Amino acid sequence: MRERQHGDAAGGIGLLTRIERALGTGTAAYLPGDGWIRLTLPLDDGGPAPVTVDVVADAARAPEGIAYLLPGGGLNFVAQFFTPGTPGGRNLSHALRRRGLLVVGVTPREDAAAAADVSAAWGLEAHRRDLARVVDALDGVLGLPYEYVGHSAGAALALDAASHDSSPRLRRVVALDTTGPYTGDLALRAADTRDAYATQLAQGFPVVDPGLTAVIAKAVADPDGVSPVPWPPDPAQRFTHAGLAHFALIRTAALPGPANWIYARGHSAGTHDFGATPAEDRFTLTRTPLTTWHAATSALGSGLLPAALMRDLAAVWAGDDDTYRIAWDRITAEVVWVNTELGRGDHPRGAELIRAGGNGRVSFTVVPDYGHGDAVWSGTAAADVWSRF
Repeated sequence: MRERQHGDAAGGIGLLTRIERALGTGTAAYLPGDGWIRLTLPLDDGGPAPVTVDVVADAARAPEGIAYLLPGGGLNFVAQFFTPGTPGGRNLSHALRRRGLLVVGVTPREDAAAAADVSAAWGLEAHRRDLARVVDALDGVLGLPYEYVGHSAGAALALDAASHDSSPRLRRVVALDTTGPYTGDLALRAADTRDAYATQLAQGFPVVDPGLTAVIAKAVADPDGVSPVPWPPDPAQRFTHAGLAHFALIRTAALPGPANWIYARGHSAGTHDFGATPAEDRFTLTRTPLTTWHAATSALGSGLLPAALMRDLAAVWAGDDDTYRIAWDRITAEVVWVNTELGRGDHPRGAELIRAGGNGRVSFTVVPDYGHGDAVWSGTAAADVWSRF
C-alpha cells in the first residue's frame, strides 16, 4: 500500500532509476510524455551491438505487473509497439501501460548492428538468453508478476522463453500472429526454408535484409516513379514505387523468397488490382495506412535479420526438433494466441501441443480480415485484436 501512495516516485522516474541501476550498463535516455515516462537503455556488454531496453512507466502510479514486449524479426520496440505517427498515442505500449503494467521492450541486438557484425550464432537460443538476462535483472529488483507479449518472431521467442521460465511470477504469454509446427505439405515446405537458411549460413552469409523499408520509403517519396521490379502481368514493364509497396504489403505470399509463403496473404489487409499498365494499377490498404507503415519502418535501426534466427524459426515450423525445439509441454503459464486471417492464418498446432502437454489455459483465435502487421498497427486493433488479451 505504501508503494501505491508514493506512486509518483515508484511509478515514474524513481522506478526507472532503479531499473537503470539493475541493468547497469549503457547510457540511459529519458523522455517525459503526457502522463508517462520512457527510459531507453542500450545494454553494452562488449559485443558488436547491444540489446536495447525501452521502459514505459506511468508517471502517477506504481505498476501492478510487467509486460515484456518482443518485436518481430527485423523490427525494434519503437517501430513495433511505440509506433510514431499513430494518433492519440494509440499503440500497444500505451494500451498496456493504461492497464497498470510496466512496459519493457527488448530490442534484439541485430537492430543496432551493421551487416558485417551480424553473427551466425544469433539464433533463437541467443535471443532467448538475451531476454532472460533482462528479465532476471528486473525480477531481482521489482519482484512483480510479468507476461511476455510478442509479435511474429517475437511471439515465437515469447513461447520459447516461457518454456524455459519456471518463475511463479510468469503469468501469461501473448503470442500475436505466429506459427508453431505446420503439418503435411507445409511442414515439408518449412523444411526447405530451413535448408535454404542453413545453406546461406554455411556459405558465410549470416544476414538477411527484408528490404521493405526502402520499398516503402520510395513509395512515399516518389509514388509514380518506376521501380526496378517486373510487373507480373507483363514482366517487360515495371511496378511504380507505390504499386510495388502496396503489392508487397498486400500480396506478400506472392513475392519470391524462402519465407514469404508463411503468410496466408500478406502483411496488410487491402486490395491490389492490376490495370492496363503499371501506372493504372488500383490499390488501397484497408487497415493500416501507408503513412503508419512508413513511420514504423522509418524508426528501424538496421532492419536486418540474422539468418540463424530464420533457420531456427523454420525448424520450429517444420517440427524439426533436432535443429531447434520449443518445449511446448513445458509452457505452464496462460497462453493467449491471436493470429490474423490474412497473416499467419489458422494454424493452431503450436497451441494444441501446449494443451497436449497438460496446460489447459490456452486459447487460439483468428482475427478476420487482418494482415500480419495490422495486429499492432491498425487504428482498429485496440478493439479487434488487443481486446482479446
